[in-house]
Parts: sequence; C-alpha cells; structure tokens
Amino acid sequence: MNQYFAHSGSDNTKTDWQSLQNHLQVVAEIAKHNARYFGAEELAYLAGLLHDLGKYTPEFQARLEGSPNKVEHATAGAKMAAEILPEPFYKLISYAIAGHHAGLANGINEGDGRRTLEARLKQTFGKELCQPDNAAWRKELTLPDVSQLVPKIRPHPDQANHGFQFAFLIRMIFSCLVDADFIDTDKFYKQLNGKTWLRGGYPELPELKQVFDAHLAEKTKNSSRSKVNQLRQEILTTARERALLSPGLFTLTVPTGGGKTFSSMAFALDHALQHGMRRIIYVIPFTSIIEQNAKVFREAFGELGDSAVLEHHSNFDDRHIKNEETQDKLKLAMENWDMPIVVTTAVQFFESLFADRPSRCRKLHNISGSVIILDEAQTLPLKFLKPVMAAIDELARNYGCTIVLCTATQPALCEPDFKKGFENVREIAPNPERLFEELSLVSVSHLGEVTDDELLERIQANDQILTIVNNRRHAQSLFKSLKEIQVEGVFHLTTLMCAAHRVQVLNIIRDRLKNNQACRVISTSLIEAGVDVDFPRVMRAEAGLDSIAQAAGRCNRERLKTKEESYVWVFKSPDWNVPPELDGLAAGMRSVLRRGYDNLLGQEAINAYFSEVYWRKGDDLDQKKLLKMCQDHAPKLSFPFQTIAKEFRMIESFMQPVFIPFNEEAKGLLEQLKNTDEVGKVLRKLQPYIVQIPQKGFESLVIAGAIQTVAPHRFEDQFWELINQDIYDEEFGISWNDPTFIKAESSVT
Repeated sequence: MNQYFAHSGSDNTKTDWQSLQNHLQVVAEIAKHNARYFGAEELAYLAGLLHDLGKYTPEFQARLEGSPNKVEHATAGAKMAAEILPEPFYKLISYAIAGHHAGLANGINEGDGRRTLEARLKQTFGKELCQPDNAAWRKELTLPDVSQLVPKIRPHPDQANHGFQFAFLIRMIFSCLVDADFIDTDKFYKQLNGKTWLRGGYPELPELKQVFDAHLAEKTKNSSRSKVNQLRQEILTTARERALLSPGLFTLTVPTGGGKTFSSMAFALDHALQHGMRRIIYVIPFTSIIEQNAKVFREAFGELGDSAVLEHHSNFDDRHIKNEETQDKLKLAMENWDMPIVVTTAVQFFESLFADRPSRCRKLHNISGSVIILDEAQTLPLKFLKPVMAAIDELARNYGCTIVLCTATQPALCEPDFKKGFENVREIAPNPERLFEELSLVSVSHLGEVTDDELLERIQANDQILTIVNNRRHAQSLFKSLKEIQVEGVFHLTTLMCAAHRVQVLNIIRDRLKNNQACRVISTSLIEAGVDVDFPRVMRAEAGLDSIAQAAGRCNRERLKTKEESYVWVFKSPDWNVPPELDGLAAGMRSVLRRGYDNLLGQEAINAYFSEVYWRKGDDLDQKKLLKMCQDHAPKLSFPFQTIAKEFRMIESFMQPVFIPFNEEAKGLLEQLKNTDEVGKVLRKLQPYIVQIPQKGFESLVIAGAIQTVAPHRFEDQFWELINQDIYDEEFGISWNDPTFIKAESSVT
C-alpha cells in the first residue's frame, strides 16, 4: 500500500515528511479540544479527521513532490461527511471541511469567486475531482460512532433564532478546524526548519488575579478618602460580590469616573475563577483608545502584563486583499486569541463572529468559555443591533460565556423595553440611580444655534474649556481660527494624529489643567470614550444623548468643583451639518430634551432616549436582514456564509491604515517589519503609529506619492507608510490641502 503524506519536508527520502495519518489524527484531536466548551467535540473531531481526505490521492502526492498541477483536496472530505451524517446535519461539518482553505461558502446561491457547498458536493470523482484511496484511508483512520451526535447539537434552543444558532455553530466548528489545521502545520514546519515553536505558556488567571489584587490594594492605599473614591470602592466591592453569581448576561451601569474599568476587570477575574472560565475578552468601541486600555491592564498585571495581555484590533485584516496566497502569508499576523487577557475592538470582535475567512474565524472557538466585557455598550452598531444581540445571547446561552454590558449610558436592550430583548440580565453595580445622583456634578443645558464666531467668543472667554464637534474638518477650522488670533493654550485632538502623538498632546493638556493654566481643547468625539481629562466647561455639538453623557464625563470628572461651577453646553451648529449617521441620534436627543426631564443624563432620560432611537430605527436594526436570511435557510442548513460576511460591515466606508514614522521607535519598527518572521509582534508594537484614512483620501495620497508600501515583495499592498513628512503636522497630524483628500475627510467623525 502506498504511503501518503500531508506535508513535504526537505529530505528526498521523505524521512522528514509528515504522514497524512499523523496530520489528520493530530488535527482531529486539537479540533476536539477546541470545541470542549460548547459540546461539539465529536463533530469537530470528525471534521478534523476528514478535512484532508482528498490528499489520499496519487495526484496530490505528486503535487508534494513538485508537480505543477494543482489538486483540489477539500471537497472529498465534505462529500464523505454527507455519507456519514444524516441530511441536513452533515452540513455542520461539510461547510468547514470544504472551506478550510478558501473560506465558508454560500450553501446554494453563488458568492463572489467561491463555489457553493451544494455545487461542490455534486462534483463526481473522476476528471474534476480525484478519488481518494479508500483502502488506505479506511485502514489508517478510525471513524467515531456518530449515531448520538444529532440529539446533542443544541442544548439550549431558541426557536425564534434557531437558524442563526445553526449558522453560528457551523462557524464555530469551522474555527475549531482551521485553527487546529494551522497549529499542526505551523508546528511541523517550524520543527522542520529548526525553529522553536512557541505557543502557550501564558500566565494563569489565578496568578493574574493575585497581581491585580495587589495593584488595586496599592492604588486604594495611596488614594484620598474623597467621596468619589469611596463610591468607586463601593462599586468595586459590589462587583466582586456579584462575581459569585451564575454565568450569563450582566450590566455594569456606572457613571463616568466611577472606576468601571477596574471594577469590570475585577468582576471578570473573580467570576472566571469561580466558574472555571479561561479568559477575559475586553471589547472596546474605538481603535483610538484601545492602546490606552491595554496599557492600563498591562500595568495592572505588572511583570506578567506583556505575556498576558493581547491587543488585537481591526487595523490589519484581510478584507481588501484579493490574492488568497497573500492572505495565507498574513495568517501569522493574525492571532487565535489563546492568551488569558484579550483587548480588542467591537469591529474586530463582531465582524469576526459573522466572518467567512479562515484567518478571521480562527480565534472564534477561543471566545467560548470566556468573560466578555463590552465596554461602552451603547455604541453597539444600530444597523446590526439585532444580529449583534443574537450573537451576544448565543454566546451566553450555548458557549459558556458571561457577557457584561458596561457603560455609563446603558442601552435599553432588555425586556420589556426592547421587544424580544435580553432576559434575566443582572446588574453588577449597587443602585445605579443613586450612583448617578451622587457622582453627577455637572449642569447640562442646550444653547440652541451657535455660529462658529459665537463658539470662538465663548472659547476665548473660558480659560479651560473642551469643545467637541462632529467631524475632523470642523475641529481643524476652529483650531486654526483660534491660532490665528493668538489665543493662549489652544490644543487640537484628532484621529489624523497617530495614537503616540495624541498621547503626547494629552499629557501636556493634563499638566496644564492640573496647574490651572489656560487650556482650550478642540476635539472630535475621540476624546469622549475613556480619555481621562477633567475640564470645568465642555461644549458639545448636537449628537446622541449617549455622546452628550460621554462628553459630560470630561467635565468635573474628579468632582473638585460644585455643580454650579461645571457646565456642559450643547449647541446646534448652523455652519456645519450633523453627519447623516448622527442625525437620527441627535433627533432622539432633542425629543427627550423636549420632555423636560429633571436630569437630562439620569437613568430615566437615557432609557427614554434609547427607546426613542430604537423606535425610529424599527426594522433597520437588522438593516441587511441577516437574521431573516439565517431563518429562511434553516430547514436545509443552506446558509449564505459568504454573503453574510460581505454584508456585515460595521464601518461601510473602508478605512486604510497608514504607518507614521513619528519617532525613532516607529522608524526602527518599520525597518523590522520588512524582514522579521514575527510579523504579528511587530505589528502590535506599530499600532500607536497608525492613522486611519478613508479610501478616497488614501487613493489621493497614493497618486501623489505621499505614501508607499512597506516591503511589497513580502506583503504586496497590505501595509503603507507615510514618506512625505511635510504633510504630517505637529498640531493637525496628517494635513493636506488636496481637494479629494479634504472631501474624503469632511465626513469622518
């Protein structure tokens, strides 16, 4: 009998080649292990065992020996699954097997450049598809007893969303398989080339909790006995007590400045250890603050921080790479989230849950058995709110997860406020209504229409004031006007600056505020989420009530002044239109304003605001009809995975990351990127030196030769760096007068 191999080595005698039997059995065992938190071990094992069945052919073995003829090897295993499992449940693994290289396909309707699962399963062995050597594989592989698989598939069904549940399970099994395949293949080639295969060995959660507790104790010891600190301590203590509650859905409703970052992490650590959970995933809405939060956690975990905290977001993904070979090369830059603490963005987290590509789905199985903190939960994308809620519910229902909706402005997502909303949700904070009354020390008022000239007068009249507007160009215009008339202490913050640059400016701002020096800051909304600054006056252009509440969190943050000394002024700008994506939210805010609540930022008003927004959106809360799509295809499990992934784009206008050689460290890292084998490690270090550019603006920079690709021989057009330093300004970040660039930037918030 012929010997069959999975991967070739360097020795012509084939003594260092990997046998196909070994590869399939190892992948099956890893896939089974990956599925242990959601009861799909047998299905994942079978998928692993069958995924490379098509390599049991002379044609594929010739390919390993250097034949130029390509051999399609994934369909054979998918067809075998259809013989082993009943209709339609064989599709639970056939999608994964058929797509373990190219990605999950549509069940029946053709996607872009990828044949449907139905079409692939209809292929006959012969010219178009090589017939596996049945005698060989049946001798080498022992198939498991699958007679009891189907009854175990959905332990906690949701009849309203059972189509979504099956699609979710298929994607999770796909994750188990592709990660197992990658791990075994990567390990083989690293050992073949004499390289150390490094995976695992991360600090354990008990060890991290011990260091974290010591850090909190030190912070408490060195803090004053102010009212704010006493309330923060009460919130922390209550969070730790409620960590003993059973896993599921929670809210943590804490006013800005109430210490929710540390309280949520303390809850997560205690809860994970109490219930045998394995990691904590901290989901943050904006790339502009992920570096800050990751740094806070690394510091809290001391010497263990760098080896425990993974920072991963959407600056680098494969959505715009057309060449699949290039995508495969970039897999090393993608993490599978096997570290104990993961800090990521909402875009990365939720788009991955609806993805179809192996590189994006690899990590999904590692979400199971986790505590997931959704920071600033009010920013969940409205156009996908119902599918996102379905995903959150499913993770808690069937994947051993606890999810915490963490915010100062809790969205009204629970029954009965939200029809078919979350049920059995428990609050972690002690009496949020009381907390907001005790911690809220700002006066909020609406000024009506305020022209830019009037804005400038008010800014000049206040030595320390923060002004937040809705797009980059408006912020830049106000800043330039103030500089021209030589107003003292004027600063500008925008995402056109790289994060390292913003950190420098913020440090100067904090020093000036602390020393009672003039400090007038013009910013976009980036400053609202998690940026620790404390102004006595804040002006906010009309937006959603949740944004106004976040702006108010930058006013009297440390509660050092009275309510009468601390103002948040909301205004409508006649000179700059509200961006379309904020228009409906601003209308909801105005509706709540007209109702005359005593406290515009109180829990009652916030709840009314979100109910108003959701009512206005109606069916647009599932704008792409993704849940209906899943339900329609449920009877035959013919889900359109490729279509769903294409439609689920949280940010429609694609943004291109550009590296800024801001300082010597950035320049050195860009040089490393050109040659290193540790691409992912270097990319993480480069994240503070990125500016996101809208597609049209990016194209104008390319045409002008202002940017160039980094190591095109390795990465094609994946990574770009700024080479025209003249357009990177120390006050504006990227600043360029090209009309196309200006137009593209005008709509960016």
